[in-house]
Amino acid sequence: MYRVSPFVRHFAISLVSGVIVATLWANLSSDSYYDFIEWRLFDLDLPDVLSPITASFTPASLTSHVLMPFFMFFVGKELWEAVMLERGALSGGKALVPLGGAIGALVGAALVWVAVGSMIEVAEEASFGVGWQVPLGSDVVLCYLLGRRAFGSGHPALHLLLLVSISCDFFGLLILGLSYPRGGLLSLAWLGLPLAASTSVWLLFGRYGHAHLPERQRQRAMQLWPYALAGLLSYIGIAAVGLPPALGFLPVIPVIPSAVRAFGLFAEAESLLHDPLNRLTHLMIRPLSVVLFFFGLTRGGIDLGAYAPTTLTLLAAFWIGKPLGFVAGCATASRVLRRSLPAGISPRDLGLVALLMGVGFTVPALAIDTSLPGGAMAEAARLGLGISIVMGVIVISLARLRAR
Repeated sequence: MYRVSPFVRHFAISLVSGVIVATLWANLSSDSYYDFIEWRLFDLDLPDVLSPITASFTPASLTSHVLMPFFMFFVGKELWEAVMLERGALSGGKALVPLGGAIGALVGAALVWVAVGSMIEVAEEASFGVGWQVPLGSDVVLCYLLGRRAFGSGHPALHLLLLVSISCDFFGLLILGLSYPRGGLLSLAWLGLPLAASTSVWLLFGRYGHAHLPERQRQRAMQLWPYALAGLLSYIGIAAVGLPPALGFLPVIPVIPSAVRAFGLFAEAESLLHDPLNRLTHLMIRPLSVVLFFFGLTRGGIDLGAYAPTTLTLLAAFWIGKPLGFVAGCATASRVLRRSLPAGISPRDLGLVALLMGVGFTVPALAIDTSLPGGAMAEAARLGLGISIVMGVIVISLARLRAR
């Protein structure tokens, strides 16, 4: 089994370090912490066709809306290769059972959130089902860090966990954007910008990135600046249409020349590849560690005294709804489509993967500010995200007991 590159572990350490610093800061000096993350750095007076109001950038919004799209591009590249390239972990029919599990996890989390919230939520600002988008996302780097301790670096279950957590992240962001549209039908015209940027860069550069073409044409396709420019235009279109900016660079991934075969999710062997898609992601590795630290710092400040019914609602969605939904989704897809679990994964492994789906932070933290009323409910949910990491400790303990 391929070896996962150590930078994923570095990403997790950076994120956790930011969360720890933010939590200490928020509990020791809450006023200065919130003044910092809400400090208005600058205002951007955009045209009305882009934004009807002046865009104000704070450390929190700058990190979430401008820097995190690079991380989602990095993760999206891995998912694209897993689905489309030869020997990809999800190529052919291998994607069907994990996809069924991811969909089941989303449905289970949303249903449990609504059911539990309707029974115990007492906040005056809470309406029926408010915030059901929060538990949909997952956390790729934390799931990897915890899964690696539970399964080992080369176990197939670790790779299944990465695939499903990435899928949940993208589905969660997309559903979040579709749940809160803005601008009406007119804003949908902005979807033409990512489409035009991707099509143009493919016609002018990307389609020449094949070894059997003349060297001059192939070298033309190997330049990075056309794909960076297309990514910028795609980002503008996605943000203007009202979808989460974190998805902004994803439409250009399919048109960037990539390797002819996949080496596995976050495979260490990819460091030796020199196609444009891998070169772009190689350039991002060191900066992304800083980005994830600042994301943890600006979005991870957990008020330890913020416990409320919303905390229990979130934990129920993560620890009950998501695992049960994941197992049910995998079982349904396997039976209906007559597909088996990925090779090397036992039912016990699947159970541990399901429990690890109960850990979440990055994408749920992004969803909190959009789908929940501010104040007590948001902070209570953020506390729940911090507590959800305890499930990883439980899974590691169960894995060691099974090994004995």
